Amino acid sequence: MSNQKPPKEGQLNIELDDKTAEGTYSNLAVINHSVSEFILDFISVMPGQPKAKVKSRIILTPQHAKRLVKALKENVHKFEQHHGEIKDYDHPPIPMNFGPTGEA
Repeated sequence: MSNQKPPKEGQLNIELDDKTAEGTYSNLAVINHSVSEFILDFISVMPGQPKAKVKSRIILTPQHAKRLVKALKENVHKFEQHHGEIKDYDHPPIPMNFGPTGEA
């Protein structure tokens, strides 16, 4: 017998597997768009490395991209109300080298 209740009308049942729940770290996002889609590439830049790989790519319709911007704006506002203003940089520091690396 299943313990899951059927979703109510208008409700969406969303599943999250363990691997996806771990998430993917990103400290850089590159956004491109065409007439029909927005492409968000999430990248992890490592100090001292001249190359970086795209870790995840999300493709959205323009309507979904606009809804994402709205949702992010609302959530940043809520975050700042609770935790204080998030500092913004004109040119965010992307460390390319933290100095000498240790050896073992």
